[in-house]
Amino acid sequence: MMTDIFSSFDPYTSFLPTNISPIMFWLISFITLTIIHSSLWMQSCRYTSILYLPTNTMFKQSNRTSLPNLKGSPSLLVSLFFMLIMINFMGLLPYVFSMSSHLLFTMTFGLPLWLSMILSAAIFYPKKFTAHFLPSGAPDWLNPFLIIIETLSTLARPITLSFRLAANMSAGHIVLGLIGIYATSSLFSSITNSIILLSIQSLYLIFEIGICMIQAYIFCLLLSLYSDDHPNL
Repeated sequence: MMTDIFSSFDPYTSFLPTNISPIMFWLISFITLTIIHSSLWMQSCRYTSILYLPTNTMFKQSNRTSLPNLKGSPSLLVSLFFMLIMINFMGLLPYVFSMSSHLLFTMTFGLPLWLSMILSAAIFYPKKFTAHFLPSGAPDWLNPFLIIIETLSTLARPITLSFRLAANMSAGHIVLGLIGIYATSSLFSSITNSIILLSIQSLYLIFEIGICMIQAYIFCLLLSLYSDDHPNL
């Protein structure tokens, strides 16, 4: 039994034996996601054609940026986009641990991918990388302040990127939980109130499904836009 509305974000729930590690929740979620979308179960059907829609959308978006100059990055971003969508959808299911609501999970992808582009630019193009922190056409007396501002904004990118996804997914799950609690309690008081609350919950669930796709798209979109700052030959 969940003690409060935030218990759904706790990987160590109280209904399991105490000798089971919380890491098992992460492993089971990843294994389930891998098995469902394995090529062993996927055939050429309408289901696979639906799966190609988000991947093609993100692949076209990555081609509009400088990401194709980093070999292998478009395929990595498309895979990440599809995985985030499925993980966000899995978090909407009842009694399913929502991994994308945790900052640790989002930082696992946001920080290494951002850092890889920074290190690649600093190692292979050090002069162009350092020149990027000074906008062209700025007055001389303003240059030191602009360099500090650009440096801080660049360092804050992985934090804002990861926090945006975790905060939006957490807020949606909390609102769904609150509506569900009130809808359940209203079943014993008023049929009219319960019908209204269930209708609101159904509409909000559809809205949250759209949010799951939008947040995954924004996460990968910002990563692709960060590649525009990577110097090219």
